[in-house]
Amino acid sequence: METLLNKNPVREALGVGDIEFVLCSTSVYQALLMDWMRNLETGIPALLEDGIKLLVYAGEYDLICNWLGNSRWVQAMEWSGTKEFGASPELPFKVSGSEAGLLKTYGPLSFLKVHDAGHMVPMDQPEAALEMLKRWTEDSLSKTRVELESLVSSM
Repeated sequence: METLLNKNPVREALGVGDIEFVLCSTSVYQALLMDWMRNLETGIPALLEDGIKLLVYAGEYDLICNWLGNSRWVQAMEWSGTKEFGASPELPFKVSGSEAGLLKTYGPLSFLKVHDAGHMVPMDQPEAALEMLKRWTEDSLSKTRVELESLVSSM
């Protein structure tokens, strides 16, 4: 991946100039150290109350940010939709006709456990990760690509 992303034609297409891609940037790591071990969940309920969408996702084999721990803090978070989120079903997240994960969503809050992925979901499941981001930004995370295409074609 680093070799591909550092080829001149790819960097030109991405418009990044001479910036070299590195898998784990020490500069980014250093910049984020102030957020290390801070409880950022305390500010999230206010964002949800304002209708700001939040997607929390984790690979089912992630040992660093395990899906179960993430699922539990999301479920325990106190906001006006706590009960409804807790009662909402886990639905299959399908990509290209196959189940790529399990999705739980209510209002602006979504939690997705991505199957067969570890800490680096986009590297382990690139198609599922791309589809997750596309649907989330399109506000259609719980719909499949086929449902979206048929919706558009019926307009």
